[in-house]
Amino acid sequence: MIEKHVDSSVFDYSIVFTKSSGHGMQLAQQAVADKVDTVIAVGGDGTINEVASALVGTDVTFGIIPCGSGNGLSRFLDIPMDTKKAIENLNRGRAEIIDTAIANGRRFFNMAGFGFDAHIAEVFAQKKERGFITYARSTFSEIINYKPRTYHIEVDNNRYEREAFMLSFANSSQYGNNAHVSPKASVQDGLLDVCIIKAFSIWRFPEMIFHMFAKTADTSKFVEIIKGKHIVIKQLQPGPIHLDGEPFMMNEDIEINIIPASLKIIVGDKYRS
Repeated sequence: MIEKHVDSSVFDYSIVFTKSSGHGMQLAQQAVADKVDTVIAVGGDGTINEVASALVGTDVTFGIIPCGSGNGLSRFLDIPMDTKKAIENLNRGRAEIIDTAIANGRRFFNMAGFGFDAHIAEVFAQKKERGFITYARSTFSEIINYKPRTYHIEVDNNRYEREAFMLSFANSSQYGNNAHVSPKASVQDGLLDVCIIKAFSIWRFPEMIFHMFAKTADTSKFVEIIKGKHIVIKQLQPGPIHLDGEPFMMNEDIEINIIPASLKIIVGDKYRS
């Protein structure tokens, strides 16, 4: 499809396949060293994270052909989900400079989080089948037994203690599949949205889902959003965090910072900053 739809007057391209986890970053680092103009990732948020991590702070333009389960960053930037249209979008090459973030040395571009969504990211990573249906099944099967955790939170020197079902750090507004946890988030404001999803009764879960898909999560009494640049989280014990949907274990103390205007990326025609 790339060969059929790419504009050869714009791109003199080559296609390289990743062979293992982490290989995407290595390939992107080599592209930077080779002074390539544009690097395109074909995949989901995890692949995007690997490749884009090597391009932060460089002059290389980043592009996406979305092929993941959630495609959170791609959807936020109005990149077409249809592969043919996504390639045609790359041909037009409309680029913006966006913020990135870093948590204990690991970069993320769309969303990071503790709590239930990090737990689900761990469960989902073990599944052989991917996609929204598998993710939804995992969510409904795990939510009954999940217990909220207590977090000590510092945002730009202001301190909070919260018991949270989920604690999300939003660069864009959504997790993926158009589920928006922080509808007013921007990838170009130099801030992260710290989204505290408080404990709620299981019978209110459909209400929370409705708010996310209706882009009204910020109006829920169970959601608190604090914007900031420098965030420190202290957990009572080590636990999982997800970075753009990929799970990692982290110690009790986590430091998160925004890196303003650090990645040049091709966006969709309808994207407005």
